[in-house]
Amino acid sequence: MKVPQLKKKSEIKSCHNITWEDNYSWIHQENILEVLKDSSKLLPDVRKYLEDENNYFDAQMSDTQELQKILFDEIKGRIKLDDESLPFKDIKYSYWTKTTAKGNYSIKLRKKIGTEDIEEIWNGDLEKAKLKTEYFGLGDLEVSYNDKLLAYSLDLKGSEYYTIYIRDINSKSLVSEKIDNTSGGITFSLDDKYIFYSKLDDNHRPREIFRHEIGKPSNEDILIFKEESEAFTVGIGLSSDEKYFFITSSDHNTSEQYYFKAEEKIPKPKLIEKRKRGTIYSINSWDNKFYKHTNENAEDFKIERSESLDNINWEVFIPARDEVLIGGLIFLKNWIIRSETSNALSKLILRNPKTNEEEEIFFSNEKVIVPGVSLIQREKDTDFVYLSYSSPKTPGKTYLYNLKTKEKKLVKEQEIPTGHNSEDYLVERLECTSHDGRMVPLTITRHKKTKLDGSAKLLLYGYGSYGSSMSPSFSSTRISLIERDIIWVTAHIRGGMEKGMKWWKEGKLMNKKNTFEDYISAAKFLIEKKFTSKGNIIGMGGSAGGLLMGAVVNQSPELFLGMIMAVPFVDSLTTNLDHSLPLTVGEFDEFGNAKDKKDHFEYIFSYAPYNNIKKMDYPNILITTSLSDNRVLFDEPAKFTAKLREYKTDNNLLLLKTEMNAGHGGKSGRDGAIEEIAIDYAFALKISKKLNSTS
Repeated sequence: MKVPQLKKKSEIKSCHNITWEDNYSWIHQENILEVLKDSSKLLPDVRKYLEDENNYFDAQMSDTQELQKILFDEIKGRIKLDDESLPFKDIKYSYWTKTTAKGNYSIKLRKKIGTEDIEEIWNGDLEKAKLKTEYFGLGDLEVSYNDKLLAYSLDLKGSEYYTIYIRDINSKSLVSEKIDNTSGGITFSLDDKYIFYSKLDDNHRPREIFRHEIGKPSNEDILIFKEESEAFTVGIGLSSDEKYFFITSSDHNTSEQYYFKAEEKIPKPKLIEKRKRGTIYSINSWDNKFYKHTNENAEDFKIERSESLDNINWEVFIPARDEVLIGGLIFLKNWIIRSETSNALSKLILRNPKTNEEEEIFFSNEKVIVPGVSLIQREKDTDFVYLSYSSPKTPGKTYLYNLKTKEKKLVKEQEIPTGHNSEDYLVERLECTSHDGRMVPLTITRHKKTKLDGSAKLLLYGYGSYGSSMSPSFSSTRISLIERDIIWVTAHIRGGMEKGMKWWKEGKLMNKKNTFEDYISAAKFLIEKKFTSKGNIIGMGGSAGGLLMGAVVNQSPELFLGMIMAVPFVDSLTTNLDHSLPLTVGEFDEFGNAKDKKDHFEYIFSYAPYNNIKKMDYPNILITTSLSDNRVLFDEPAKFTAKLREYKTDNNLLLLKTEMNAGHGGKSGRDGAIEEIAIDYAFALKISKKLNSTS
């Protein structure tokens, strides 16, 4: 089959007296936000190119069709399809969700306390069928405090333009007209007369908070807060004691909060503390006190407490500790719980507020675990919580835990219907030295039968942006590769917050190249230690992790057998220069402002994947994207693919697959998600020459 080619239209771009050629820039449409809403507005030539690439993908991957089916069945077979969550007890009802073998979407159920009558109040599959839509994205699903109303938000394109609906639970009829162009979040007022929501502006940024009176036309909604800065986005939430609403305005690096009392008839949000560049804070209220979680003069956060927000007098409640990331607080009447993360490992700390004594909650003898905690009920006068944990080799376990007596009862265990023996797998936590001497944690999971003589293929997963930490939790999907002697490694590289705020700062802005160097150092370390060998590593990352993949493959292609790049941020310079795009201005503190600052421009130009493609051999590459993705526009991976085809000097696979009815998260529904994983894994096994291998 003929290799697809995107036609070239020469365009010379210029910034800061530096010029460069971009022959594929023409595919970016000025009306791109309209295209995200309505794909019929896509340029015909661009559509044809994407379809040609999809057909080429199908042809090149035709020998994996049977393997994809096997992988799909394997992955789905490890999921308990008929499953239910643990109940959450509200005032009058207990609420929980379930999934079924036949369905792809969740069902929300409730039972009136003291009865056995179960009521279905939401069924995602039925809702999707009624709408006759291919894509079905649920943003939020909230029940009013009087248990009479259900509010939900839907995105039917994948473009993250959510429409809010409010209906009577009993009659299932709408009680308000729909509200379009929202960010998706819904917050009920305590009297159930209103909802609060954020509206998207013309550039798809949520910068306004509205109050909607249920039953009234949406054009009568009251604007209660507006953020003037294009770099900041807003959200609203209720305090733990349900006495206040807090409005948060923030970018990735700075935040500011406002508050108003829950019973205010006409909300007039009051500023708590004026924003300071680089300072993040969030306020909660409990037991007539206000708690502030902040990094002000505390790089890895601290928690302070004040008796009032009118006359603020902050005193330290939980002090900061170097490279120990202090998490937020969960309040009960007699207990306070928080998380702490150090060296990419988390733990839960229990505090008795009467004595101020603290202790760690222990879960397991395993060294590498991911702990979690959730409340069992709305009423906070209880000693019971749900405690959970998993590890790379151990499926999730949830306990009903008595904080007072320390007794725990296993109430839910992630069931693997096809069977799972944790003892078949080995988990290691190692560290490698990066280019500047910093130690990078690695979580390594492999089958005990896999030889460590350098012969094994290895998948190296990385992200490294926005302070997002990659947790070493259990994944039933990865078993399909691990069982086939592919070692799975997660690199906890800089740009995340696995080792605190400093770890993030050392991987962003003018330190961004540390993210790439950490990843390459990890690859070389794994080769040196005989986990794999040169040219046998498969890199994998999505979104900003796709930026990582693009940068490292330009820098060190010889290390890799292949790359799997999902919705990759690979034309990062072009996007950074366009301040009209949804995310650009809000990410100046993450990547820089190339348009206004020459040093930022030069730095981004030096690593941006699209701008640094060279005439050389590249490994096998699979790139996936979605037409309605507003976070990483489809034209980025399309341009990257086209330029790679022009420049690369090898005969290795280069495949671009575009979902024509999806967004940043790919296909909707359980089966859709599994299908995409099966494609990624089939590609990995194909280039590993394991097409006929079985788990």
